[in-house]
Amino acid sequence: MSNNDYSLFWTETIRQLIEESKLSEQEHDMWFRNMECIDGDASSVTLSVPSNFYRDQVTQRYLDLLESKLHDLTGSKLHIQFDIRKNTNDHSVDHKSAAAAASTIRTIKEVRPASQPIVDKHPHKQLRKDYDFDGFVIGNNNSFAASAAQAIGSNPGGAYNPFLIYGGVGLGKTHLMQAIGNSIHFSMQEKKVVYITAETFINEFIHSIKTETQSLFKNKYRKVDVLLIDDIHDLQSKKETQEELFHTFNALYDAKKQLVFTCDRPPSELRNFADRLKNRFERGLNVDLQPPNFETRYAILRKKLETITTSIPDEVLELIARNVTTNVRDLEASLTKMVAYADLVGKDITVEVAQHQLKGAFAGTLAANITIDRVQRVVSDYFNVTPADLKGKKRTKLVTFPRQVAMYIIREITDYSTTEIGLEFGGRDHTTVMHACQRIEDRMKGDPTLEPTVGELIRATKDTG
Repeated sequence: MSNNDYSLFWTETIRQLIEESKLSEQEHDMWFRNMECIDGDASSVTLSVPSNFYRDQVTQRYLDLLESKLHDLTGSKLHIQFDIRKNTNDHSVDHKSAAAAASTIRTIKEVRPASQPIVDKHPHKQLRKDYDFDGFVIGNNNSFAASAAQAIGSNPGGAYNPFLIYGGVGLGKTHLMQAIGNSIHFSMQEKKVVYITAETFINEFIHSIKTETQSLFKNKYRKVDVLLIDDIHDLQSKKETQEELFHTFNALYDAKKQLVFTCDRPPSELRNFADRLKNRFERGLNVDLQPPNFETRYAILRKKLETITTSIPDEVLELIARNVTTNVRDLEASLTKMVAYADLVGKDITVEVAQHQLKGAFAGTLAANITIDRVQRVVSDYFNVTPADLKGKKRTKLVTFPRQVAMYIIREITDYSTTEIGLEFGGRDHTTVMHACQRIEDRMKGDPTLEPTVGELIRATKDTG
C-alpha cells in the first residue's frame, strides 16, 4: 500500500470511531484535528503530532482503541508510531511532510505564525512565573483539565471559551489558570492578559462607585484579550458586582476574547448567584479537579524535589504520598517540613523520622479529605444513581434510600452540621437530614444486611483517592 492508502485508512478510522460514539466531537477537536498520518508500512503507521504532550496523552488515552480499529479496517496488526512535528521555521524540515500536515496545523499557525519571534520575556506582573504547564503534574484526577488548558494556551478565544475549573482547595486550580496566562503572555506578546481574584474585582468595583470612576473600571477589564478571574464563588450575594461581571463577560465573549474562571464548586451549585451569569459560565467548558491518587501524589513530590537540594529517600516520599491524601498544598507542606527538619537539625531523613515529625499531618489528612461531594459520588456509584439525583427533588424509592444513606454516612464520619448537609442535598432543611439519619439507624436494627453495606460504603469513601 502507498502512503496515501494508509492516510485513507487513518481518516476512516477516525470517522468510524466518531460514528460509533467512541470519540466525541470535543475529543476529536482537542486531539485529532492536529494529527496527520504521514507514513506507513506493513507493520506500522506514523502519525504527525504537534508535541510530546500530544503523543503522551493520545498514547495513554486512545492507543489501544486506535490500533484495534486500524486492525479491523486493514486486516493487519499495525503499530502506531508518532513523529513530533518540526517547527516550520526550521529550514531542515521536510517539505513533503510539512505540506501533508498543513491542514492539521492551521490553528497553531493562526495563533502564532512561525516567523513571529517571542519578544516579551519579562514575567507577567500579576502571574507567578513558576505556575506553568511544565510544573503541573498531570494524573487521572486532572488530565482533562490540563489538556483543555494547554489547548487554550495555544489558541485563546477558540473552542473552549469560557473555561471554568472547579474543585476543592489546594488541587491546582490557580496553578492551571495562571499557566494559561503565562503560556499566552510569553508566546503572544500582542495579547493583553489580566489576572485578578474575585475579591479584588469586588473591591475595585466598589471603589470605582465611590470615586465615580466606573468608566475606567469598565475599560480596564473590557479591553483585554484574556481575563482570568480566580475564586468566583466569592461573588455569591454580591448582586451589583455580578451585574458588572455579566456585562464584562458579554463584551469579551462577543469579541472572542478568552475568559477563564476558577470556583470551589460547579456553577450550578453557586448560591445567591444570578441565573443568567451562571448560564454564561456553563456555556463553555467546565472541568473539575479531584484529589490526586497515590501515583500522582508521588509524582508531585518527585517533581517538587527537583527544585530542592536536600536529599529525601524514596521510601519517605512514598510514606508521605500514601498518608497525605487531601491536596497538593498539604503534600508540599509535608515535604517542606521534612526539608526544614533536615536543614535545621542536620540529620538524615528516615522513615521513622518522617513518621514522628508528620504524625499530626497524617492524623488530620483523612478526615479533612472526606467531603460531602466525595460521599455523594461513592454512594451514587454504588446504587447506580447520579449525584444530581441525590441532590434533586425525586422522591422515588430508588433515589430516596441512597440519599438517606449518604446523609447518614456524612453525619457519621464528618464534622458537617445537619444544616450544611441539607444545603448540599438540594437546599433541604436540617430536619430532613435528621429524619434521614434516624431512618437509616432504625433500618439497620431490623435489616442485618444494611449495616455491612453502610460499613463498606464508609470504607470505600475513606479509601477513595
